[in-house]
Amino acid sequence: MSERLRNSLAEERQRLGWSQARMAEAAGVSRQSYAAIESGRSVPSTEVALRLSAALGRSVGDLFRLPDRPGEVNVARWSGAGPPAPGDRVRLTRVGGHWIAHPCAEAHRSGDPADGIVERVEGPRVVVRMLAEGPPGTALAVIGCDPAFGIVADELRRGHGVEVSWSQRGSRAALQALARGEAHVAGAHLQDPVTGAWNEASIRDLIPFPCVRISFAVWEQSLLVRPDSTSRVHEIGDLARASVRILNREEGSGSRILLDEVLASVGVEPASVEGYGTAARGHVSVADGVASGAADAGVAIRAVGRARGLSTIPIREEAYELVVPHHFLELPAVDALLALLRRPRIRAQVEALDGYDVATMGDIAT
Repeated sequence: MSERLRNSLAEERQRLGWSQARMAEAAGVSRQSYAAIESGRSVPSTEVALRLSAALGRSVGDLFRLPDRPGEVNVARWSGAGPPAPGDRVRLTRVGGHWIAHPCAEAHRSGDPADGIVERVEGPRVVVRMLAEGPPGTALAVIGCDPAFGIVADELRRGHGVEVSWSQRGSRAALQALARGEAHVAGAHLQDPVTGAWNEASIRDLIPFPCVRISFAVWEQSLLVRPDSTSRVHEIGDLARASVRILNREEGSGSRILLDEVLASVGVEPASVEGYGTAARGHVSVADGVASGAADAGVAIRAVGRARGLSTIPIREEAYELVVPHHFLELPAVDALLALLRRPRIRAQVEALDGYDVATMGDIAT
């Protein structure tokens, strides 16, 4: 997005169900010129801005604005697993015509810069004081739990100029955030216990608008075990031993649901497992907790366990998919994401992490 001007053209265009070609016709410019304006690479003339304003039924001030300046405030809807508080660091992303504040505490990488700090809380909204020399504005909000998406986010930033707000949350919470209009993309790995299909039933139950499922990878979920604990933990049933403590994931996450299923399959009551009530956020947090000695075992993807020198006991393979609402498919940032997923270089980088099958990465799931 241009540092001279920001716009909400994509959101307003999608509100009407218009293509970029239709918007270009309304503004009296070529499709290429309109696409450059929408992406922020070009600034419209006064005449074109007025034509766009008339076509969309919005004021020029609603469609275009200058970048936030240090000390200015911005009112945004809060998107966080917990309640906001003054002093929280946030990233701001425009999603569906609304500013959304994503807490930096939920980012996959704690060192990511913030756009601003919560100054006060007004119900479901927060007033954000913008920071001096903040990072480029984010064009894509993604919520999910796969740490491998960091490879994609980095490439979007470097190669396409697309800044990504990438929040860490379990599958069910990610889909719920998508349904509330707090993200452009959600990652999920939830299996229907009746049909065995991945994510379809959960999307149908949680999201009130049509979406597409984009394959990211098939990964291996494993029981991660510290090498010095392997004499006590060989299989799921061993988690019920009095000397074994686990680190669990938050409720609604695919990994916690999987743990519940495999415990039930071997007749182990969750209450008999020490540490069952813990709630780590993300696969990396589970692996770090086991590696540090805070727990003896935990369920997470094999890749993060192997990266930390842990033993891995395979449980099952799962399909991790990116869920994108139909009304976001024409966003330039989403288009760049989908194109990137089909590049062999990105596939090779993800597959090299171990425990990933990327043969269908970028394909529309059916």
